[in-house]
Amino acid sequence: MSTFSNSDKQLTETSETSSSVRSRASGFVALIQREPLEMAVFIALIAGLAWAPLWLGGNRMLPWSINAILFGVLAIAYELSLLARGKGHPAGVKHIAVPAICFALVCVWIVVQAATWTPSSLQHPIWTTAAEVLGRPVAGSISVDRDLTVLGLMRLLTCAAVLWLSIQLCRNSLRAHLLVSAVGFIGAAYAAYGLLSLALFHNSILWFDAPASQFNVRSTFVNRNSFATYAGIAFLATTSTLLRLYRHEGAQLSGPWRLRVSGFLDVTGRKGWVLVGSSAVTFAGLLLSGSRGGVIATALGLFVLLMLSLDRRRRRATEKLEAILFVTIAIAACFIWFGDLFIGRIAAEGLFDANRFSVYAISLQAILDAPMLGFGYGAFEPVFPMYRDRSISVLGIWDRAHNTYLELFLGLGLVGGALLILAVGWLGYLCVRGATLRQQNAGPCCVAAAAVFLVGAHALVDFSLQIQAITLTFMALLGAGVAQSESSRRKLDD
Repeated sequence: MSTFSNSDKQLTETSETSSSVRSRASGFVALIQREPLEMAVFIALIAGLAWAPLWLGGNRMLPWSINAILFGVLAIAYELSLLARGKGHPAGVKHIAVPAICFALVCVWIVVQAATWTPSSLQHPIWTTAAEVLGRPVAGSISVDRDLTVLGLMRLLTCAAVLWLSIQLCRNSLRAHLLVSAVGFIGAAYAAYGLLSLALFHNSILWFDAPASQFNVRSTFVNRNSFATYAGIAFLATTSTLLRLYRHEGAQLSGPWRLRVSGFLDVTGRKGWVLVGSSAVTFAGLLLSGSRGGVIATALGLFVLLMLSLDRRRRRATEKLEAILFVTIAIAACFIWFGDLFIGRIAAEGLFDANRFSVYAISLQAILDAPMLGFGYGAFEPVFPMYRDRSISVLGIWDRAHNTYLELFLGLGLVGGALLILAVGWLGYLCVRGATLRQQNAGPCCVAAAAVFLVGAHALVDFSLQIQAITLTFMALLGAGVAQSESSRRKLDD
């Protein structure tokens, strides 16, 4: 009799699970039928995110231009479609009023920095020197390199376009979860290529003429530290999707712990094997990158993700704890298998780079020379040689400060840099709040908040956020988190 009851219960649970899968599939089809234009833009957004890392992480002039056109046209097309149909935005700008105002002020300031009509008393003295050397008048500006400043503004607006599209499109919870899953799978594909390239093709990067690399996974990124950040973001996305699967299936498991473990293994074999495989490939690529900052920042992001997922106000706490423990054990096993390179590099080189501290000190000196005006957004490369001293080797070119915050303050000044950091931080706060308050569909908020901690920590020691593929992916996840930070029952449209 007992055996019959258990079999009947398992049959019922299987039927409920199949019904849930069919329900989600039918919901996706219904969404395409109901909102074809939104889904077309959403698919194009995902395709753009998949393309972005292909060309050396998007860190070249041509892909910058392509991305600006692609995502700019998508944003304009989406706005025109809303206007033509007489519809409002799913999430009005009032929902992100503070970050929007901060961002607008920063953009205006960048335009002023690049303008030649500013008073000569505000313009950098390098333009006067240039006029004296050339023996003819030279138009001056606050920025020491107007071309770089304008280019930086273009890239900044491209990121804003991705963020805005993601906020609008991911107000629908199904699209938000799809975006998170897509980021995870795209990252796994690039990690798989990186592993294959290292093993079979001498770490070459497709057909691009990229500088040689050591025996570290870097995928299509020139810098392995940049790939580590990208892989870390993708790993968080896949882990979040995996936790969602295990939480859903764990709610249907009961009985002794052995039976529950068996149930988790069964779920992995039937439904989760693709996610587990993707997560393992991405994590292996991350560890084999040998990036100390990337791995440590990902560990911080993972900790935030797990803590937010463990919030007791959503479902039964033991269900979350079991899912987290299961995922943690899998991650630990992967670390034991692939972590030798990472541990070996820390043992050989330590955690800190003395040269970077010297660059930080030089950057601080430059910031103090122009604390309010800055030297022009994106103009670190021409400014640094003016201050470079013998505290670092005369060999090599430092075109980045390896600290995004210092570069922002150097380029925009203290006020402008603080406004841009505040804008991103405020959006991150919305995601953290949504992760702790929402009863359902909090996954995008959790992974977005975790990504904020990841990239925020790594930005202290590297320039990964200045690689466009990373920033665009981060903005897409952040937009999904912001969009889902409020209950679907609350109207955010304008």
